[in-house]
Amino acid sequence: MFGYVKACKPELKIKEFEIYKAVYCSLCKKLGKSYGILSRFTLSYDFTFLALLNMSLGDGCDGFVQKRCAFNPLKKCNYCKDDSALEMPAAAAMIMLYYKILDNIADERGIKKIGYYLLKPIFSSAHKKAAKQYPNIEIAVAEYITAQNVLEKAGCSSIDEAADPTAKVMEKILSLCSEDSTQKRILSRLGYCLGRYIYLLDAAVDLADDIKTGSYNVLKNTDDKNIENRIKQQLYFCVNESSKAFELLDIKKYKHILGNIIYLGLEETFMKELNK
Repeated sequence: MFGYVKACKPELKIKEFEIYKAVYCSLCKKLGKSYGILSRFTLSYDFTFLALLNMSLGDGCDGFVQKRCAFNPLKKCNYCKDDSALEMPAAAAMIMLYYKILDNIADERGIKKIGYYLLKPIFSSAHKKAAKQYPNIEIAVAEYITAQNVLEKAGCSSIDEAADPTAKVMEKILSLCSEDSTQKRILSRLGYCLGRYIYLLDAAVDLADDIKTGSYNVLKNTDDKNIENRIKQQLYFCVNESSKAFELLDIKKYKHILGNIIYLGLEETFMKELNK
């Protein structure tokens, strides 16, 4: 994922911000513990949101404890005492990373392609471990990459069709945050809207570079003179629908932090990115 689902930090209370940082650091530590130190570099705010959401529908992480940071031993960070709720988000991060590497090997040329070839064996064992533990995520991500590649090779010009694979994989991943059938349906809707948001924003951010390199981008294949306004409207729609789904969830912990991400963070992020 791309780090587009994150909090509006100025609007968080100090205590909430400390919890947000603690979950981020805890997920970083969990990645290193489960998949090796290099996996820590794959951490993004999107997976921090997934971790918070996964904990919010259960018992949380049972408090925090201060320990030394692996990257900066002089610094102490807060970490979750119980990191079991971080297993699924960490596995999802590894599986998504591995398939992203495969996708980049297929798309890139020259030195970049060689670089991704070198990365593949480094993360191969981590991917196998994560896929064995969460085969449902493995299947969902594999289907997502396959569907996306088919659309790109066909030069798909429909924004709705192009965004659908990303929306569906997020739909499936977020639904894993609860065993309750009602909550699963709500999580699926939230995941679909967030996935669509991520795809559309990423396409907008990459548009200029993709035009220069000749890479696929659904926005450059769209004959719409008002494409910027259209994308903003669609992003607002994704944010509004995500908000509606979020309000139906039975949140037990971290509701204000998650609400900050949904109600404020999404809009703040896409406005900043589109204004660059």
